[in-house]
Amino acid sequence: MKILFNKPYGVLSQFTPEAGHRALNEFGFPPNVYAAGRLDHDSEGALLLTDDGKLIKRLLDPKYEHPRTYLAQVDGQITPEAIKQLSKGVVIKGYRTKPCKAELATPPDDLWERVPPIRYRANIPTSWVKLTLIEGKNRQVRHMTAAVGFPTLRLIRIQIGDISLDGLQPGEWRVV
Repeated sequence: MKILFNKPYGVLSQFTPEAGHRALNEFGFPPNVYAAGRLDHDSEGALLLTDDGKLIKRLLDPKYEHPRTYLAQVDGQITPEAIKQLSKGVVIKGYRTKPCKAELATPPDDLWERVPPIRYRANIPTSWVKLTLIEGKNRQVRHMTAAVGFPTLRLIRIQIGDISLDGLQPGEWRVV
C-alpha cells in the first residue's frame, strides 16, 4: 500500500509527537505504514507512506536518484543568476549538491494559506522557485537557497517521482 499525504506545517514525519509538535498518529492512517522519507516539521507537502519496506529502502537510497519537486518561497526577488547557480549545484556544508532543475515559479492558484503565515515585511518582496532534486540531504533546499542569497521562508514538496499533490489539502491523504 502506498499513501500520499499532504503534511501540514508543524507536523513531524513520524508517528510519535515530540517537543510539542504534532505527529502522523493523528491523521487516521491504516496500521503498519511508515513514512518513506522525511519532511522537516517546518516544511509542508507530499509525504509518501507505505507498508513496503523494500520500497522505503529504494526511495531512500541515493543511487536510485528518484526526483522530488519543491516550491520554495524565498526572501527577496530571486535572480536569474541565482536560478542558474542552483541548477548547476551549490556548496552547502562542504558538499556540492548535484545539478537540479531550478526555475522561477508562481504559486499555484489552489495553494493553501500556511498556518501560521510566513513573516511579512512590506519593504522586502518574496518570490518563488521550483526545484527538482535527485538527492535529499538534510534541509537541502533551505541550505541551497540561502547559499545563493535567498533564504527560504516557506517550503512545499509538491511531487515525489510522478506522484503529485494534485489538489490534496493539508492533512488529507489518498492511496496511490
